[in-house]
Amino acid sequence: MTPRKPRTAATAKPDPALQETLERIARETLNIETLKTRNSDSLDFHEVAVWRLKEALEAAYQAGLSAASNTRSK
Repeated sequence: MTPRKPRTAATAKPDPALQETLERIARETLNIETLKTRNSDSLDFHEVAVWRLKEALEAAYQAGLSAASNTRSK
């Protein structure tokens, strides 16, 4: 069976600051080394405790709030 290619947003260019924030949250909260696809089940799929997932989602939400408030204040 051929692995599926990940879906990407056709029109959106990835924001480097956003990518770094997501990578940092994944590393620090979920112990996931990278968010890049490596085409290996053992590297691309992770077992995560729900409380760690909640922490990661809260960190992403807070990062979004900070980014939005920084944009408004400029």
